[in-house]
Amino acid sequence: MTAQLLSEERVMELADDAATAPSMHNAQPWHFRYCRHSRSFDVRADLDRALPHADPDNRALHIGCGAALLNLRVAAAHAGWYPSTRLLPDPGDPALLATVQLTGLGSGQSDLDALYPAVRRRHTSRYPFAETDIPEAVRSALSDAAGREGAQLDFATRWHLQWVQELAEEAEARNLTDRGENEDLARWTHIGATAADATGDGIPEYAFGPRKLGGKAPMRDFAGTRPVPGRATAAFEGSPHLALLSTARDRPEDWLRAGQAMERVLLLATLEGLASSPATQALEWSDLRWALRDPVSGKGYVQMVLRIGYGPQGLTTPRRTVGDVLDIEP
Repeated sequence: MTAQLLSEERVMELADDAATAPSMHNAQPWHFRYCRHSRSFDVRADLDRALPHADPDNRALHIGCGAALLNLRVAAAHAGWYPSTRLLPDPGDPALLATVQLTGLGSGQSDLDALYPAVRRRHTSRYPFAETDIPEAVRSALSDAAGREGAQLDFATRWHLQWVQELAEEAEARNLTDRGENEDLARWTHIGATAADATGDGIPEYAFGPRKLGGKAPMRDFAGTRPVPGRATAAFEGSPHLALLSTARDRPEDWLRAGQAMERVLLLATLEGLASSPATQALEWSDLRWALRDPVSGKGYVQMVLRIGYGPQGLTTPRRTVGDVLDIEP
């Protein structure tokens, strides 16, 4: 196979698909570099897009880049390539998070290819979901999807569910009065932005969703303490479905695996007709993050809390142009 088999247009399409991934505050902290001679992508961290207060260790940054990496693998498989992937390939360059070499035209991975229709359909939904159970077969399939990427997905139940909700409420209360968190929100949220003029990054006002009037769903209020004229209010689920994504260890490699697992779960959930939104508030405080673990099983390190259910799909949030996130080299 020769590198000429992949046109510049196709390289841009792959990077554009990868960049539809979710990231904390929609900061999009990734950059791709394609090398023609090796037919490979470098996935790099864009540290100018880090959140120093909410994510001081860049754990969420790695998770977001891991989600973009999974999308890149899905898009490559859909194009018929086998995406041979290495995580953190250069210890001397920690910003180089992964390499993806496209090999074996015609030997794409069917399990990844099957997820491709959801890549651009998946959006975070900050709206109320129905009080409808998720079938056990679907829950098992979502857990299996996480397992394929080296992570574990567990739905919180009974007292553990209540505990996770209480930790999220505590974190949200802290965030509203924390100066650093407010600085992150001020940078990455845009009050007054409409769908017509929202470009680039961050979360525009139209994607905040309604202010929570009641219910126990752990919703972040992206307005913070700022007034948003005309914003609606709504009651959310009394018994939300919250899934905890965990890894056995807590290193940058594990964070990248968690990001890939999260995106695989979210893409499959989209195909199953489910809506989703992250509930990361408690993960941003080290004492609360540790307490999220099920104290009975004590399994792993919680990397993400996902709210999943049947409800309206979320609105499209802005994305940077492919020219802003991709370099193509000889």
